[in-house]
Amino acid sequence: MAVLNASFARSLRLRRLFRRDDGRLLVVPLDHFVTDGPLGRGDLNALVGEIAGTGVDAVVLHKGSLRYVDPGWFGDMSLIVHLSVSTRHAPDPDAKYLVAHVEEALRLGADAVSVHVNLGSPQEARQISDLAAVAGECDRWNLPLLAMMYARGPQIIDSRAPELVAHAAILAADLGADIVKTDYVGTPGEMADVVRSCPIPLVVAGGPRSADTETLLAYVSDALRGGVAGVAVGRNVFQSDRPGWTASALARLVHETPSIPDRYDVADRLVVTS
Repeated sequence: MAVLNASFARSLRLRRLFRRDDGRLLVVPLDHFVTDGPLGRGDLNALVGEIAGTGVDAVVLHKGSLRYVDPGWFGDMSLIVHLSVSTRHAPDPDAKYLVAHVEEALRLGADAVSVHVNLGSPQEARQISDLAAVAGECDRWNLPLLAMMYARGPQIIDSRAPELVAHAAILAADLGADIVKTDYVGTPGEMADVVRSCPIPLVVAGGPRSADTETLLAYVSDALRGGVAGVAVGRNVFQSDRPGWTASALARLVHETPSIPDRYDVADRLVVTS
């Protein structure tokens, strides 16, 4: 039987994110600059314009960036407003904190919001509390929530250990996220085990800067073979010599690779049980 778990409005916004019939998602996060500085981004509006129309499904931006970005770029691309930050100069760079709220993001035109949580940070408790609070506000306003979940902190030895990544993913699901972004664990088989343990769509981060596009595409191909719902690739797009070309190559790979049959309909949030 199928059980419907989302309101009409939330389902509609999820359909805008997962706008293709394959249930796959390609996100380009552009939230790095608050953490790390300019990173050679150049003109942000021009960058978003180059990415638009390439097959990218959504970009992640901070609220202030929207003052400099043309809304016309979002005709066939969704906007995710990121709500939490830290800088690499902080005593604990892994301690994320909220700088925007769900209602504010909705007023700005967001199709979804995202929150970053680092398991193992000395400030883990506040971050998890913030995630739960944002999930509650998303329920109130019927806005999808992308949780960016990583194992990072002084006690974390291997941040990509499958059991840690699976824990991060299930934490996001159990606290109310609609989609979780987390690390790739190293092999398609290990990734498949993580995906099977997670009841919501799981997308993997693009990782550190790749040596070349072929290496990046091979990495994404392995992740897709592991059954992930998609990828979120930031610096490997915006630091590319040709961001639009790289985004287009990723979109073709994500949306043309045959999908593994799934146990839920992403857009409708239908959980299928026998």
